[in-house]
Amino acid sequence: MKKSSYALCLMIITLSIILTSCGGTGLLSKNKVTIEMVYGSEKEEWLVPLIEEFNKAKNEIESGEVIEIEAIPMGSIESIRRIISQDLQPVVWSPASDIVVPMANAEWKKEHSTDLVSDQFNYLVLSPVVIAMWQPMAEALGWPDGHLGWSDISQLSISEEGWDAFGYPEWGSFKFGHTHPNFSNSGLVSVIAQAYAGVKKQRDLTKEDIESTELTSFMQDVQSSIIHYGKSTGFFATRMFERGPSYLSAAVMYENLVVAQETKRISGESSQLPVVAIYPKEGTFWSNHPYIILNAPWVDDEQREAAQIFEAYLLDTEQQEQAIQFGFRPADPAIPLGFPLDTNHGVDINQPQTVLEVPQADITIGIQDLWSQVKKPVDVVVVMDTSGSMHGKKISSARESLGQFIGLLDDRDRVQIIFFSTEIISINELSPLANDREELQRRVSAISEGGGTRLFDAILNAYQTMEKSGNEDHIRAVVVLSDGMDTDSSLNMEDLINQIGVTDEESGTAIKIFTIAFGNDANKEILNQISETTGGRPYIGNPDSIYDIYAEIETFF
Repeated sequence: MKKSSYALCLMIITLSIILTSCGGTGLLSKNKVTIEMVYGSEKEEWLVPLIEEFNKAKNEIESGEVIEIEAIPMGSIESIRRIISQDLQPVVWSPASDIVVPMANAEWKKEHSTDLVSDQFNYLVLSPVVIAMWQPMAEALGWPDGHLGWSDISQLSISEEGWDAFGYPEWGSFKFGHTHPNFSNSGLVSVIAQAYAGVKKQRDLTKEDIESTELTSFMQDVQSSIIHYGKSTGFFATRMFERGPSYLSAAVMYENLVVAQETKRISGESSQLPVVAIYPKEGTFWSNHPYIILNAPWVDDEQREAAQIFEAYLLDTEQQEQAIQFGFRPADPAIPLGFPLDTNHGVDINQPQTVLEVPQADITIGIQDLWSQVKKPVDVVVVMDTSGSMHGKKISSARESLGQFIGLLDDRDRVQIIFFSTEIISINELSPLANDREELQRRVSAISEGGGTRLFDAILNAYQTMEKSGNEDHIRAVVVLSDGMDTDSSLNMEDLINQIGVTDEESGTAIKIFTIAFGNDANKEILNQISETTGGRPYIGNPDSIYDIYAEIETFF
């Protein structure tokens, strides 16, 4: 072979290797500047396709580096904790609402000299926080001519007559829901709005206000109708719209979720009643989804430049208009609102008329503390598998996490622990934790495994215990952890479902069963069915994730 031919072949081979390694897109791979974004999951349907489109376009900063967005959905308050601890180090933080910004800055300043969030940031999309209510129920209260709000919720919550007072005894009691204010933005907004309504203010909340007996009584009244709390606004919406008015009469959520449900109903995907958004007459907040480039030491100039380019893309008219189809209002007020933001989809674009002032961090924390004092207590029976298959790391992690779960509950909560294998053993009666917490944790710490699995019998035992001894004015729940198939029960699955699925109570106030399928051998399908039958929630766990699951279940209480 001639020298020139050899050189040409070598060049072709080398070029081929380079092209292959670059994916055939160019001779050289460009460097990337990666932007990690933590965002409130409420806007996921709008945001994720836009991120994919932006990344595909390979936008560059001035130095030529390609911008790549990596996005993580997370609850607004959970994300604060993880950013403050620096367990999470995003460039961009986009919580559901700027109501959490003062709290973030206050926590950050305990160890830093500057604010984590500057006072200059834009909003991505808007959605007012509303009380979603079935339209016939709202009409019974005077909607749409009469203005409804937290005072109406308070009166309905404490009424012994319930809907009978309005001529609808068949509707039963008033059942209300909002998420946990220590974990969820909508839950936090709920209790702050309740605080304003309770002291008849719209701004300038003071320490004296939140310590007043008037406010304590008002919030206690509202909380008395809660069926349970929770970590996810989306979960509330899903449960309400799946199970109907026997589960929830009304719940706090975002306007865009009402639009989404009405879109499904109108298209025939949902057979539920129409639902409407109530904009509380005392005032509400915007879920305004701020786009915050963090003032943190891990954010460099190139990342800041890239984050600003992505922000400009999201705020561009085309992307803003796309938000409307998901029930959001664009951040740009010049963009006209139209379908599906209309009365046919249960919303009023002329509302809200009154927007409440975001309180200072110390006032918000005080309201959270007040809520913890007046919130509805829980009666919970924990049913734990101690059969032979729970050996090794399974039993040790189950022991430890159960002890931690007991530590998370309040003194006013009532707890009973049942272990099952071939036998079913209850180690205590359903009783307040105030005096029994340490004793229960000590007893749990020494449990051992062995024997078969009487899963169905143990669940029915716990359910019947709760029916007999549970307080109907409390949230009532059974939490079940099992790693395997039932081997020793006298009941079969059909018998169990028949007994826990038939109740004289309305589904919202009935006993909820939360199940944890623990490990690869657990019968996930059966545990899911048991949980879904009662309106609870199923989980899948392992020794490494079990504490996090118990911690999430605790947010329902």
